[in-house]
Amino acid sequence: MAIHVNNMDELAKAIQPVLLNMVDKMADRVHETLNYFLQDYYSGYEPSSYQRSKDFLFSAVKVDAHPYKGGVKASVYIDYDSMNSYVNASGYQVAKWANEGRHGGMEVSHKPHVWDDTLDETVNNGELLKMAIQYLKSKGFSVRT
Repeated sequence: MAIHVNNMDELAKAIQPVLLNMVDKMADRVHETLNYFLQDYYSGYEPSSYQRSKDFLFSAVKVDAHPYKGGVKASVYIDYDSMNSYVNASGYQVAKWANEGRHGGMEVSHKPHVWDDTLDETVNNGELLKMAIQYLKSKGFSVRT
């Protein structure tokens, strides 16, 4: 079904449902990847000098896509403010260590870099761009690369 657009406001209104769904799917992919690396971080090392609270393991948050400043926005992040059971470290510090490949501030042999690895596997390698192109094409948009 063809949509006739006469001005930019009509274009924005016509494309917004497509963009909301596309951005939400892209955020799902980032969230899934972040959870993969959080699980890898936990399964690859067994601490001997501290007991895990697992707050960090369950800290990944995805905020569904929503209209934002004439476009669409979704968020995926580590909620370090919810990580409040650590002794002598803030949630932010724990997340920072995990992105440096450290466990409890200690150097270890198993070194996933939780956030950077997530970005490498979704954004930096072009996967999200490919997803966006495929999604738009599936909805009938002509996309040239």
